[in-house]
Amino acid sequence: MVRAGLTADRLAQAGAELADEVGFDQVTVSALARRFDVKVASLYSHLKNSHDLKTRIALLALEEMADRGAAALAGRAGKDALKAFADVYRDYAREHPGRYAAAQLRLDPEVVAASAARRHSQMTRAILRGYELTEPDQTHAVRLLGSVFHGYVSLEMQGGFSHSAPDSQESWSWSLDALDALLRNWTAH
Repeated sequence: MVRAGLTADRLAQAGAELADEVGFDQVTVSALARRFDVKVASLYSHLKNSHDLKTRIALLALEEMADRGAAALAGRAGKDALKAFADVYRDYAREHPGRYAAAQLRLDPEVVAASAARRHSQMTRAILRGYELTEPDQTHAVRLLGSVFHGYVSLEMQGGFSHSAPDSQESWSWSLDALDALLRNWTAH
């Protein structure tokens, strides 16, 4: 018998909330069943397994981040767009650490192609068009931005910048200014 009100979407949302509370690595179908006070077997009418649950959480996180990114980029260009987009990633990771970790899950190529991951790439490339980069430099820049955003956020969340001055906000702004300068001057190479 299917428990009233339980759907794959509701389970993904609850899994995302659980990930933010206990960490993405701790999310399992069993943990979710405990949250709903149901038997694990009853969730398998909605989910294939824990990997399916984690994939659904990752897709939810990618969608949420893409929506925030699109809203932040509206009407912005250049350095302003770069900073707004970067802040979306940083703010989302701080507000939803488990979901942010989920967004890093390696997904099957066909799942990626049908997900909001494409929107992230499109938004990043839209920002980079303002810097007039051509291929392959544009692809290198997409990878650079992703690496800097994720690396900075990950180190910051692990407390890596909390032991010295200046504060991490100042370093974040400095890093984004440096990225902007690099991208603006790249066409001169």
